[in-house]
Amino acid sequence: MIVGFVGLGAMGLPMAQNLVRRQFRVRGFDMRAEALQALEKAGGAAAASAREAADGADALVLMVVNAAQAESVLFEAGALDALGPQATVILMATCPPAAASAIAARVAATGRRFVDAPVSGGVVGATAGTLTIMAAAPQDVFDAAKPVLEALGDKIFHVGLEPGQGATVKTVNQLMCGVHIAVAAEAMALAEKAGIDGAIVLEILGGSAASSWMLKDRGPRMLEDEPRVTSAVDIFVKDLGIVLDAGRASKTPTPLAALAHQLFVSASAQGLGLKDDSQVVSVYRALAGSKPN
Repeated sequence: MIVGFVGLGAMGLPMAQNLVRRQFRVRGFDMRAEALQALEKAGGAAAASAREAADGADALVLMVVNAAQAESVLFEAGALDALGPQATVILMATCPPAAASAIAARVAATGRRFVDAPVSGGVVGATAGTLTIMAAAPQDVFDAAKPVLEALGDKIFHVGLEPGQGATVKTVNQLMCGVHIAVAAEAMALAEKAGIDGAIVLEILGGSAASSWMLKDRGPRMLEDEPRVTSAVDIFVKDLGIVLDAGRASKTPTPLAALAHQLFVSASAQGLGLKDDSQVVSVYRALAGSKPN
């Protein structure tokens, strides 16, 4: 089975490499030469364009930044037209539900199939092949795409039959993640202001009812001066913006998401947009006039 793959970034490259390991014939495209070289080293093929990556492929995986990039790849760069007539487009980027639904309709109009399949798990999950995948598509389309999805994640959920439903679940996920990171930062900043050692606070909270996955994962990096980037601040500027748009579209209030969004926007305005998202704690430290202990 030939799989075209567009978007060989921090998550996309290990995802494409996992497909190669599972014996798929992978042809990938990215703007960065080093990403293409890494894919070739893993046994995949480098394409000179998105259209070339898609040419005659049975499936096309899009792990791009947003819906606008997905639309550009499919409809402007010609990747959709280059696919085989029965091919499946698998959109795995985080997109607004309405955008995923609109892209699906345009793909279906050409007779090709579409799976709305955003992921959660970050770089660690992408590398290990343990992503959580929230897929929405008609049952037969989902079944046909499942071998590709199983090469990328170990928690595959068929959340609905309509494209856009996968994006909705991912939107809910990002709401929770963004708010959890923000509240963990608030708690850490409050403890630091009182002069309490951050490592002790994390040990206590991590074993209490107040614990969360985000606290355990991001909390230690809030104590580091230059933590490695697993997910950037600007990712949550984008993703929480999607949450707010979805809330407005459905007339569902999302006040906690709105506040968390402003905190990530503030961190980005401080020049931290490309830093690890745990560094939203810097906003609190600036407001409180405190420093990490």
